[in-house]
Amino acid sequence: MSDHYKKLPISQWAEDDRPREKLMLKGKGQLSKAELIAILIGSGNTEESAVQLAQKILNSINNNLAELSNLSLSDLKKFKGIGEAKAISIMAALELGKRRLSEDVLVRKKIKSSEDAFHILYAELSDKQYEEFWVLMLDRANQVIRKVNISEGGMAGTVADPKKIFKMALDLNASSLILSHNHPSNNLKPSQNDIDLTKKLRSAGKLLDIEVLDHLIFGNDTYYSFADENIM
Repeated sequence: MSDHYKKLPISQWAEDDRPREKLMLKGKGQLSKAELIAILIGSGNTEESAVQLAQKILNSINNNLAELSNLSLSDLKKFKGIGEAKAISIMAALELGKRRLSEDVLVRKKIKSSEDAFHILYAELSDKQYEEFWVLMLDRANQVIRKVNISEGGMAGTVADPKKIFKMALDLNASSLILSHNHPSNNLKPSQNDIDLTKKLRSAGKLLDIEVLDHLIFGNDTYYSFADENIM
């Protein structure tokens, strides 16, 4: 921090410098969403400070960071003052946040609820434009052995091969599984195919003494749990 800024109250600092200095003086938790984004983009445009530009971006998506993470490179570049480099910085920061959440939960490992499974798989299945199918392999204590990407599909669906799933489960000595996939449409209602596949995998699991505990459908930054809805 320059000696010049040390002598001035925050209100008199250059607008684009205020969030950085505020973080240094008061800590990261004291910054607003707009101020944090302003640090990422560094400067505004000829009409707005970095903070004002960041707030304009947030206002366009109802001040919701989950919605912000859905914006594409071209969406962000529509805002005056946001070029490719700044847009990439915003997207990278949001992706790091998602991965941090996923890894932080994975350290604890033990699955006690559908919400635990949701957080572990959040980084893999949120904000995806195409459907993917993932499986959590669990040991007898319901601790995660591994999260596995079974397949990637299109907008309409993906293929989850029971033989592939249970071969991996046997190789990893898994005692139970949690199935998961996303709906790019953000409609959380399970399709008939989802229901039929879940029943098929549960039946196959019983034969191998590997229990299918749940099936999560991801969409719009939330999820649907077959187990919570009592349709397993």
